[in-house]
Amino acid sequence: MPHLQDCDVLIIGSGAAGLSMALHLADRFTVAVLAKGEIFEGATFYAQGGVSAVIDQNDSIESHVTDTLRAGAGLCHADVVQSIVQQGSDQIAWLLAKGVQFTTTASADGGQTMHLTQEGGHSQRRVVHAEDATGRAIETTLLEQASAHPRISLWPEHLAIDLITTGKLGRTPDRCIGAYVLDKTENAVRTIRARWCVLATGGAGKVYLYTSNPDVATGDGIAMAWRAGCAVANMEFVQFHPTCLYHPHAKTFLLTEALRGEGGVLRLPNGERFMHRFDERLELAPRDIVARAIDYEMKRLGSDFVYLDISHKPADFVREHFPNVYRKCLEFGIDITTQPIPVVPAAHYLCGGIVTDLAGRTSLPGLFAIGEAACTGLHGANRMASNSLLECLVTATMAAEAIVSDESVPCVLPEVPPWDERLVTNADEEVVVAHNWDELRRFMWDYVGIVRTTKRLERARRRVHLLRGEISEFYANFRVTSDLIELRNLVQVAELIIRCALKRKESRGLHFTLDYPERDDINYARDTILRAGDFS
Repeated sequence: MPHLQDCDVLIIGSGAAGLSMALHLADRFTVAVLAKGEIFEGATFYAQGGVSAVIDQNDSIESHVTDTLRAGAGLCHADVVQSIVQQGSDQIAWLLAKGVQFTTTASADGGQTMHLTQEGGHSQRRVVHAEDATGRAIETTLLEQASAHPRISLWPEHLAIDLITTGKLGRTPDRCIGAYVLDKTENAVRTIRARWCVLATGGAGKVYLYTSNPDVATGDGIAMAWRAGCAVANMEFVQFHPTCLYHPHAKTFLLTEALRGEGGVLRLPNGERFMHRFDERLELAPRDIVARAIDYEMKRLGSDFVYLDISHKPADFVREHFPNVYRKCLEFGIDITTQPIPVVPAAHYLCGGIVTDLAGRTSLPGLFAIGEAACTGLHGANRMASNSLLECLVTATMAAEAIVSDESVPCVLPEVPPWDERLVTNADEEVVVAHNWDELRRFMWDYVGIVRTTKRLERARRRVHLLRGEISEFYANFRVTSDLIELRNLVQVAELIIRCALKRKESRGLHFTLDYPERDDINYARDTILRAGDFS
């Protein structure tokens, strides 16, 4: 493969956001979609819950908007929420037209209608799903469509290193014109030029020791955009999913929120329920409340886990509604129809990210960001369940429309120098990367987790500063590897999370600090924005 490749649109990330945007654009442009591992590997594939959308006649746009604003703890952008929620039913129709097989149920007239479930924060049943493996159904369907399209090129095992901008080439005005990419199969760096670049790289759960995210969630897009001069916002709001399977051999297996939506209850090791002590909505409270309640009880009791119990429901009901969870837990000797499931919270979703408008435009011309990598203002201080896939689909659609309408983009791209490895050598101590990776994730879990203090955050800031210096030196002197690229991005994202957390001297949504336990609407009812050159 040549070291220089050109395309109209370069999409970095192959989840629901990236693939749906590619399909919206491919009839007009050539599109390259990069995946750092296997083409389907990403958060979408593992999403169990569903897509929130107003489908039922008893539901309303106003109700969905109200629930989202409430969950977002005063930081949602109301206009963004309204726009995204209004487009929910259209996105479901688009997925159906592409061939996604959502779960249906018998309707009153003898036909079939969409089966809707209810999840935390929602006041209505409005979550469209495909059993308990919705992400897999969406990802495989979109991937099949993209693979068949002649103008879409899928590039698995290609990890973006950094964005290429005209500013870095000494040209003005500054514009994103591509990326340097590590071809992992040939261990070679390639240059990809594009008229538009799209970051659909997902979140950064691997910055924490315990996460529900797949291994690819290392914050690559956020780190690359930051290094290219883009602003980031609300990085302190990291959502910890309350219920991941606790088992020594279960790697980051998430237990869908729909388990609680269909009657699952949380219990202490002695069998006692406890959510009534924390919120009137019990197990259907937003995730931040449920995660903190579990964290509190675990620390109070010195327990490694609590239980999620749905065994009181009929066994056939449980197996029918949660076949994926049932089979997975059975692999570890847990029959969820007769036994409670041991669970712990784990880092799950990043509500902040690259600052964009509703169409995914960043402050750098030519660069878009969509999905979890972006901060549109939809989620505010806490994401409501199943709003994330909805945001992926809507922003991908709107970003595609923005590119189609952008007639000002030059067709001829400037010359770009190849990746220069003349002054570097192969690393002689890979253990340095492995050690720094482990140290980073551990201190982020200990100091920047579910419950924070200023002292812990300051300690984390000192540690991350030292780590970043070590990693930068390593990066400057040795040939890039996928582990080094990801570690460089993780340490950058960790620093952004810590800096945002230190700026917010209150507790709101997913950010809870013992030093400022109350919400402060006078001083902090606003986004936490970091811009290049801001070192406070």
